[in-house]
Amino acid sequence: MPRFLLKRWHGMHHLWTFIWMIALTMVLFTYQWWIGTLSLFVCGALIYYTLMAEKAFRKDLNRYIATITHRVRKTGTDVIHELPIGMVLYNEEKQVEWNNPFIAAMFDKDSLIGEPLHEWFPALKTLKDASGRLEMEWNKRFYEVKVQTEERLLYVTDVTEWSRLKKRYEEEQPVIGLIMLDNVDEATQGMDDQTRSIMMAKVTSEITEWAVRHKIFLRRTSSERFVMLMDQRTLKQLERSKFEILDEVRDLTIENKLPFTLSIGIGAGVGSLVELGAIAQMSLDICLGRGGDQAAVKAGQKVSFYGGRSNAVEKRTRVRARVISHALRDLIRESDKVVIMGHRSPDMDSLGAAIGVLKAVQISQKEGYIVLEGINQSIEKLMEAISEDEKLNRWLISPEQALQIMTPRTLAVVADTHKASMVAEPKLLQMTQRKFVVDHHRRGEEFINDALLVYMEPYASSTSELVTELLQYYKDNISLGVLEASALLAGIIVDTKSFSQHTGSRTFEAASFLRRNGADAALIQRMLQEDLEGYLQKAEIIRHTTILYECLAFAVADGKHTYPQMVIAQAADTLLHMTDMTASFVLAMRPDGWVGISARSLGQINVQVIMEKLGGGGHLTNAATRYEGTLEEAETKLRDILEQINKEEGLFL
Repeated sequence: MPRFLLKRWHGMHHLWTFIWMIALTMVLFTYQWWIGTLSLFVCGALIYYTLMAEKAFRKDLNRYIATITHRVRKTGTDVIHELPIGMVLYNEEKQVEWNNPFIAAMFDKDSLIGEPLHEWFPALKTLKDASGRLEMEWNKRFYEVKVQTEERLLYVTDVTEWSRLKKRYEEEQPVIGLIMLDNVDEATQGMDDQTRSIMMAKVTSEITEWAVRHKIFLRRTSSERFVMLMDQRTLKQLERSKFEILDEVRDLTIENKLPFTLSIGIGAGVGSLVELGAIAQMSLDICLGRGGDQAAVKAGQKVSFYGGRSNAVEKRTRVRARVISHALRDLIRESDKVVIMGHRSPDMDSLGAAIGVLKAVQISQKEGYIVLEGINQSIEKLMEAISEDEKLNRWLISPEQALQIMTPRTLAVVADTHKASMVAEPKLLQMTQRKFVVDHHRRGEEFINDALLVYMEPYASSTSELVTELLQYYKDNISLGVLEASALLAGIIVDTKSFSQHTGSRTFEAASFLRRNGADAALIQRMLQEDLEGYLQKAEIIRHTTILYECLAFAVADGKHTYPQMVIAQAADTLLHMTDMTASFVLAMRPDGWVGISARSLGQINVQVIMEKLGGGGHLTNAATRYEGTLEEAETKLRDILEQINKEEGLFL
């Protein structure tokens, strides 16, 4: 019952009692006056006693209540002062009004009252919402701050032990790695058994010492393969050292004509050992697809690459080319038709390789189509020649036409790229499970993983070279048309800069095969002729060149004009041949609204890794990308990447 109702009930009870006593006294007066007088005296005494007792009771009750209130307040104050949680009250001007002893001990001050809040809690500046939680570090301890804006109150909790436990848990997560010697057969060819054994023992000893130095569990599973077990803490150390074992093994065997190189695949970021093993193998496959001599660390969806400073070693055996050629022949025969497409804004290599695959399809007496999204300056001369050849021109279709003829049994061939986002029409890949990828670029993070057949060889000069080798094993005594052979040879010439880059013995053998099959040098020269307008555009880009780090040619064209990607690439090629230049970078606006970036290198700098940071890719010495944004943003981002690489690796000193 509420207190005021209780008081009212007691008051009414006493009133009725007094009324009945007075009434009884009056009745007694009517009978005997002296009895009534006595009764009146007794009533007065009772009333006086009752009132005094009530007053004493109320006094004792108030004293008891005051005692309880004091004890409760004192207990609350003691609790707040002894709580292992910090509390801070602040005013509208973000100044501290009150803090409990936890906060004073935390900052080793008597009081923060009157101090600016952000001076002691700078992490609050990064809080986007009005209320929320954030973490801060002070004197090597970690705290969680809960903000209640309405009450202008902070709760601070020491989470140091929890953070240390969490960090320890993360550092002790298992990691699986695979090491593979890339080029044992090529590097040891011509060696006698004793020399080969000594060299292999040196390499194995170097890898073992490296593992012991970093406390890695290492087991050799074959003469060319090792398995590693480590934790996340060790992996971080390896990443900080940029996997120095790659350079150590290469330097150890540098006296060889072809030094040994390693490929390292690391799987991390998941708890299941089975998944870690699968991720490690996937990472190793990516390394091998990028030419080897590097490490790939895959943690979740993120893939990081280290090393990759050597060009891929050309394989002397053609067994793989023969096996792939026969497998492709079977795939084509089992398909109802074949749709061939290269990358967006196709170049001479992309279109030449597509024409070569089309020839294989026609030999198998199947329908084959080449998908082209449009004609650009780099293939304009070739397209003029194709338009005059009715037998070839009729098999060129648009992406819209390809979508209409596509069936689940259609074979989709992707040439000169391995990224689904870069093909002429990505939707075509979703309409069939039958896919074949042929490419010479180093493998990137994005990849068409569900392809039935993949032929990727980073050592090759061009995709046209790979397709030419496939054609040699596709059918005995194969015969190519003049335009077909010329298109393939033109693709090789463009990507090798007239046989001056990425050229191996197999490149010349492929070119020789094409010449024997009618490749017309005069026709190729007409295809590759540079017009005056393009030359002037290239010169305008080069005019804006500056030198970075005394060895990088860095050209940013005027943003008021647009330039074809081919002109941007040609400008980068020209700048690379300037005196004392080890790499060149050219940025310019393209007609499609993207920023085109081309990068070239003599080999000391891996421009592929740099372009991958901007969403592109390519080779160690030849890479490119397109950037969605302004020219100024692209320039700033590329400069930041170069500065970061220079700080970490000192490549530009």
